[in-house]
Amino acid sequence: MAKEAAEGRKRSIIKGALAGLVGGIVGSGAKALAEKIYPPRTAGQTPPPVVLAEQVAGHPLSEGQRQLATQGIHWTFGAVAGAVYGVAVEMEPKAAAWRGAGFGLALNRLAHQSLLPKMGLSDPPVRQQTQERQSEWVTHAIYGVTTELVRRLVRKGL
Repeated sequence: MAKEAAEGRKRSIIKGALAGLVGGIVGSGAKALAEKIYPPRTAGQTPPPVVLAEQVAGHPLSEGQRQLATQGIHWTFGAVAGAVYGVAVEMEPKAAAWRGAGFGLALNRLAHQSLLPKMGLSDPPVRQQTQERQSEWVTHAIYGVTTELVRRLVRKGL
């Protein structure tokens, strides 16, 4: 039951997911670079992926394991979120609002202001440092815009 997309091509969940996946991976890289310039955490703060990994492991992780957990969860989550976004845009092109920035900001709101605090993986927003909140907003917007740009380019090629 394919519908015509705004560009005149048939919609495809598979192609949308693939384009979004690639976009999400590149977006994750852009977010990681942005966090080097504007880090979300100050020295001593434990990133949510490490908190999660240590809860699952049941013990503190070594520094190498902490880095692996952080990177693994960051890249996997970014790729999966990008794939879901790619499907959403394929089915409803308006989901690409603000050239993807809306997606990145919505993802930040869902993850960092709702799910992570409820899961005990981060402080609630009212207890987060200003730098953390601002960095997450900025870097998630960068993630969303980058994901959309790459998704659009990859999708045109499919």
